[in-house]
Amino acid sequence: MKAIQFREYGDPDVLQVVEVPTPVVKAGEVLIQVKAAGVNFADTMRRRNQYLTKTPLPYIPGSEIAGVVVEVSSGVTRYKVGDRVTALINEGGYAEYVSLSEHKVLPLPENVQDDQAAALLLQGLTAYHLLRTSGRMSQGESVLVHAAAGGVGTLAVQLAKQMGAGQVIAAASSSEKLELACALGADAGVNYSHADWNDKVMELTEGSGVDIVLEMVGGDHVNKSLSCLATFGRLVIYGRAGGEKTQLDPSVLMHRNTSVIGFWLPHMNQDPVLYRESVKELLQYVGEGTVKLIIGERMPLAEAKRAHELLEGRQTTGKIVLIP
Repeated sequence: MKAIQFREYGDPDVLQVVEVPTPVVKAGEVLIQVKAAGVNFADTMRRRNQYLTKTPLPYIPGSEIAGVVVEVSSGVTRYKVGDRVTALINEGGYAEYVSLSEHKVLPLPENVQDDQAAALLLQGLTAYHLLRTSGRMSQGESVLVHAAAGGVGTLAVQLAKQMGAGQVIAAASSSEKLELACALGADAGVNYSHADWNDKVMELTEGSGVDIVLEMVGGDHVNKSLSCLATFGRLVIYGRAGGEKTQLDPSVLMHRNTSVIGFWLPHMNQDPVLYRESVKELLQYVGEGTVKLIIGERMPLAEAKRAHELLEGRQTTGKIVLIP
């Protein structure tokens, strides 16, 4: 089968189209023909070996797929050949086929397309648990969403409103991206290419600050986000897309009883009940049209290099999906 693999760490140029053996299913596994695979910042961090865990070489990136079951092994009871499915996986999604335990696979509703599922899982679950599990959002609270026109951001804006947020403020790097976030339900927007964006947040909240900030840029954004938190506010950090480290003085948390919370999705997915129920709820939202998925690019699998270049260059709106 064809797959995208890198044998050394580095820039997008290290991504190569290769021929590798099609996976052989083991007992309890199904073989899935991949119809769509999502592209994420985590994939670019893996490629640079800057992820939270070391990336082994050689490596086939890709953590979210949707497709059809083409083979089942002995002991499989949940699925049959021809079933449409989706799954969040550790690696290997940039490929024509993936084999997985049937317990890690979820059925795909008829009213959800393959590219929608591939655009949903990682970022949808991230947005969902940033707000509900780590952010502990309550009805009527205010939320500031960084990178609000990105994959997680567009979903976080919508889910925050769906969960009863009183005010959702979108932060992005251009007026076009802010317009998209507001079209998806954000009540206001701030352009974080302007140095005083945190002051603007305080103006929008009449000096109170926001209850929750979802932060994934890193660098100076962290301290500026802290400066516009409300009393008992929570800053939830789930990435460092800017690549810069942050110098943080913990004593600043004392002034308004604020908290900094780290989030990493794999820990959430270790609870199979939490994982399956969260995915089921998200797929229902998408199928009903309650939550809209913004797919900015659908690209052939062989163009994974270009997909990474666009993502790292912040030239994307919404999600990039690879089509094997």
